[in-house]
Amino acid sequence: MVTIREEKIADVAAREVLLDQAYGASRFTKTSERLREGRCPALSLVAVERGRIVGTVRLWNVAAGPGRAALLLGPLAVHPDYRNRGIGTTLVRRAIARARLAGHKAILLVGDAPYYGRFGFKTDATAGLWMPGSFERNRLLGLELQPQALAGARGMIGATGQLEPKPDLNVLIAENVGANRRVRHAVVQRAA
Repeated sequence: MVTIREEKIADVAAREVLLDQAYGASRFTKTSERLREGRCPALSLVAVERGRIVGTVRLWNVAAGPGRAALLLGPLAVHPDYRNRGIGTTLVRRAIARARLAGHKAILLVGDAPYYGRFGFKTDATAGLWMPGSFERNRLLGLELQPQALAGARGMIGATGQLEPKPDLNVLIAENVGANRRVRHAVVQRAA
């Protein structure tokens, strides 16, 4: 049985493998990735079966033009062996419900209108918005969680979410120095 839950730190490696399977290296070249990189997601959900990550969706804080908060949905991925079982649909519905419950006003995404249209995403909600790079206008979709949330939205979509914490350079250097000392000590011990 597949369950949907919040992503945990322990899920990151499995999620990345799943995204590689679903999108390959090209996922890093997408304009949406420019809005996500170096940021913490606002919401991360995973689909799990018997401890295995079989689906993922994330939402990111963005501005839908100047001063207009929104979320960006993506990437959504389901393991190839688990497709056509409603897992992607469940992940999207849960993400929308969680965003609404948290008081967010709108969700944007770049995706297939026929798939996302059933959730209420439309192109007319994003007519005055554009991405910071190349994108297909007919794939830029919006969903208003509150009435008129995207009415009059105009401008560049920009990242607004919390930055990922950066590792402390002094700690990394100290760890590296310590590791090098242990290696030298082990080599000396073997030689003796």
